[in-house]
Amino acid sequence: MGGVRGFCQRRKGRFLISKSVVLVVPGSLDTLTGGYGYDRRIVAGLAARGWTVTVRELHDSFPFPTPEARAEARGVLASIGDGALVLLDGLAFGVLPDEAEREAGRLRLVALVHHPLAAEAGLSVADANALETDERRALATVQRVVVTSRRTAAALAPYGVGQDRISVVEPGTDPAPLAVGSTGGPLHLLCVASLVPRKGHDVLFRALASIPYRGWRLTCVGSVDRPGAMAERLRTLARTLGLEDHITFAGEADGSRLQAHYASADVFVLPTSYEGYGMVVAEALAHGLPVISTHTGAIAELVGDQAGILVSPGDVKALANALSQVLVNDNNGDAVRVRERLARGARQVRDTLPTWDEAVRKMDDVLSRGSG
Repeated sequence: MGGVRGFCQRRKGRFLISKSVVLVVPGSLDTLTGGYGYDRRIVAGLAARGWTVTVRELHDSFPFPTPEARAEARGVLASIGDGALVLLDGLAFGVLPDEAEREAGRLRLVALVHHPLAAEAGLSVADANALETDERRALATVQRVVVTSRRTAAALAPYGVGQDRISVVEPGTDPAPLAVGSTGGPLHLLCVASLVPRKGHDVLFRALASIPYRGWRLTCVGSVDRPGAMAERLRTLARTLGLEDHITFAGEADGSRLQAHYASADVFVLPTSYEGYGMVVAEALAHGLPVISTHTGAIAELVGDQAGILVSPGDVKALANALSQVLVNDNNGDAVRVRERLARGARQVRDTLPTWDEAVRKMDDVLSRGSG
């Protein structure tokens, strides 16, 4: 792909270019996932703070690049001028140890790690081991490592990255209107996540199938076309479980379409097996939605005890029990009370969520240490 984008700030007819950084990302920066959303907001925020940000887009086959994609990445790094500050998204950087070792002597490298590559679900043992080995070598070359949660910082300990080289820059969250809910129809469950094994859609479907109550509908927002997407397998699973009439695969959504999904939801569900942070959980809380999710990333810190119910990743029975608490009423209307209690908790949490201004300020501080 090899795309180049430049971002800088104009003020009173002058360009402020006292600080500059090259961001290297695999695929298009416009890709609709949390990681790319983070990258976009950081790019825009740094530009607003006077940085010149040049974005170099690599092939989208990472973290399993084709030979051509690897050669392209090698050329992109070689084309960057001596002494430049380079922020590399870990989805590509983690599998470029040879290139990192070659360039570390002349470039000021900073790695942006959303989560270790070997933590992705569905990998073979051989692939996971290879990814861990490559990422350990690559991370040894950088001046600093930026991570999006304290949990990811801790996860890098086996990679030989000392805490003195790690900076935590958590994502921000935009203010959002409170969800209205389903307003009389079936209860609306919303899951916003790429259709990849790590997100646990299959666990969610099996948990829902184990609950006799069917007065709900589930909307799964996420691309059905990305490499590695398992949309057809999930559709087959929904049919096999007898849930096809209750589940909608809505595809990718952003802007007003995504906001409409949040607005009509009653409960947000993310059965993920691993997250670096959990940006969509923060988005759901910003809409005042109760959250059913897992103990991973920063999700427990975001949700706390009052705004949701968290279970262990991959535990179908525990997830079914959590869902039953918000779905199934007995004669006393317990589920209604649980949803109302969790929604009150979410409304309290929404006022404490980190902002993008805070995130950009922290990134500015981190990169400024390497820009001198």
